[in-house]
Amino acid sequence: MLHAEWDYAHTDYTAAARHPAPSGLTESEADWRSYLEHGTPNGWLLRDNSITQALTSGQPVHLMHTTVALDAIRRSGQLYASTGCLMAALYCALLTPEPAGLRPHNLGTYLLETKKHTRTLVFEITPDAPIPPKGVDYLRAGPIHLEAYLAHRHFLTPAEDAHMRRAVEDQVRAAAPVLDALLAAAAGRHAPDTEFIDQLAATVPVMPFLGYLYFEVLSEYLLLHSVTAETKAYAVAGEMNNRLYKRLAFSAVQGMGQLFDLGRFAPRHGQLLHIIGQIEPELASDVARYTQRRLSHLFACIALDPSLDASSAALSNMGFDELTATAPGLLGHLVFRQMRIMDRYPQLYLCIEEAKALSVWSYWNRQGIPTPYNGTLPKGEIGINTAYPRSTCRAWVAEACERGLLHPTEELHVAPVPRLADLSLTAMRRDDSGRAIGHPRQPELR
Repeated sequence: MLHAEWDYAHTDYTAAARHPAPSGLTESEADWRSYLEHGTPNGWLLRDNSITQALTSGQPVHLMHTTVALDAIRRSGQLYASTGCLMAALYCALLTPEPAGLRPHNLGTYLLETKKHTRTLVFEITPDAPIPPKGVDYLRAGPIHLEAYLAHRHFLTPAEDAHMRRAVEDQVRAAAPVLDALLAAAAGRHAPDTEFIDQLAATVPVMPFLGYLYFEVLSEYLLLHSVTAETKAYAVAGEMNNRLYKRLAFSAVQGMGQLFDLGRFAPRHGQLLHIIGQIEPELASDVARYTQRRLSHLFACIALDPSLDASSAALSNMGFDELTATAPGLLGHLVFRQMRIMDRYPQLYLCIEEAKALSVWSYWNRQGIPTPYNGTLPKGEIGINTAYPRSTCRAWVAEACERGLLHPTEELHVAPVPRLADLSLTAMRRDDSGRAIGHPRQPELR
């Protein structure tokens, strides 16, 4: 993968908006950045938050990680990365040193409360220099997924490859009316809000990637617009309120606590207003209009090739090769999710995912990033680049006290290594029947 593709997939909220985008959009990325940062109650947290403060300080960064594999970590003496929203980093939450102990970010506090069956590790990463506050935005990683598929296409049998391409084409064909409506809305031709939300929700089962986009837009809306006492208290500490999007996800999807699968996130208009009304009643009246404006803009930006004009683009009746040229970002996400549910994905996992991991590790190392964060928003999700050669990493087992602070109890002699964790330890694992978690078995190849 090229440096420019990874640069596109990262966001720096301390700098001006700079991602290339299609022409013909009603609002530019700069327009949206200005609104999000200056027109919302919590927009100042995009630029000035506990994550950017920790990264740019040049001081050691403290992180926490919950695990069920402490014995295996002790035996191996190694720490592996995993795939997901951080692409190829060891998933952690930020810690802030205080005189009485290490204070978890509210995301970390949530993990401690809900993952009672896990053990907690704390890490001290000492960087070689202040860290650029560039976060990886998985929504913008579509071109990278597509390139990984094209580079490794011949690891598939001809029948598997043909089946996957047909499945992706079928998704686009079935969802095309809504996809084209999204592009039209991004160019200023809005539909009635109720109709827009209901059509979007009805299309998520056909194209689960839209559920991810829908969820992230609503998370952004809640985190930046919330004015509850809880949200304000977290903001004083430089933190966005992660409890909001957890409540959103669990209210919208039954069983989300057992399997956090955003491909199932599809609240219809009435349910959406009810959920937001329960979380923060004052935010319900504007949520549908915001969702149409923001989601359609983001979709056009991350789906289309930036050389195109969104006001005249249409995805109806396009085959795979046409989509490669017209909508590489969307196609990459669809290919990625289709490959994850292939029967042979466990055998193909490392060769495909490690290619992306090696590439992003190289990018982070060149950029001086030992601790990348989730750049959809600086919510508290931050990871360890296990391939970084110019920082030191110390690790401890930790226990929480009655005040919720973490205290190291046992130093571990472990080292981060540039290797991905086994598929069985990730969210893309298989169940006892061999099915991809959260997905039905694929039909037989024709």
